[in-house]
Amino acid sequence: MSTPTRTAPRRTAPPVGGYLTLAGATLVVVLPLAWMVLSSFKSSGEIVSLPIQWLPTSLAPENYLEAGRTAPFGRFFLNSLIVTSVGASLKVILALLTAYGLVFIRFPGKKIIFAGILVALMVPAHMSLVPNYTLIAGWGGRNTLWGIVLPGLGTAFGTFLLRQHFLSLPRSIVEAAEIDGAGHWRRLVSIVGPVSAPTIATVGLISIVGEWNEYLWPLIIVDTPEHMTLPVGLTLLQNIEPGATSWGVLMAGTAFVLVPVLLVFAALQRYIVAGLTQGAVTG
Repeated sequence: MSTPTRTAPRRTAPPVGGYLTLAGATLVVVLPLAWMVLSSFKSSGEIVSLPIQWLPTSLAPENYLEAGRTAPFGRFFLNSLIVTSVGASLKVILALLTAYGLVFIRFPGKKIIFAGILVALMVPAHMSLVPNYTLIAGWGGRNTLWGIVLPGLGTAFGTFLLRQHFLSLPRSIVEAAEIDGAGHWRRLVSIVGPVSAPTIATVGLISIVGEWNEYLWPLIIVDTPEHMTLPVGLTLLQNIEPGATSWGVLMAGTAFVLVPVLLVFAALQRYIVAGLTQGAVTG
């Protein structure tokens, strides 16, 4: 009786092309950020020198101190924190309730509402700037934080993402809770919400980044430093010190805006892939 011979597993060549592509894409994303952070420690002469000087001669935080003296960054940070926390929280809650209603509640016109959400996904947000400004200014919302938050509360992408995820959930667990007498609110809080935590975290992270980095709408609706957010406050730095001498201060202010978003992303990044793949792309 002959013994079966084992064939050695074929060795595949390392995907050199894939690594090179990945390294190139990473370099394109990381290089501007690294240049910005390094430039925030440079003097104005080092930033515009030729050939390019990549590393600063010292790590003295003079540009950060100058940015703090030139503009009220503490106030900007507080305004951004309020706008982001309130706006992102309300966005997630509204998206969660809307998606739950579209999937688990029977009422006429669901398909028309979902079609409207899909249309909202395709329409650029800039198309609504003039109507939003007319409406919010008419309500007395200029130079107010609620005037910044209110027009962006609806999130078509978050509603779409959560609806697609809810459609992938087993109907049996929701029907079992319904048989036990659980109402819609209890089903949402006790069953649907906990099993959808990665997708909800993804919607929350997208909402936080969007609210924190929003520039155009706060620039239009606010023109007083007391109500400016961090991205709008950067324009105040540029206006106070025009010319090449302000580049270091501007880089320090930009780094100050970027660091909180990176910290939030680092804390929640493990939910992104899970949230985007747990049924969110099916349906």
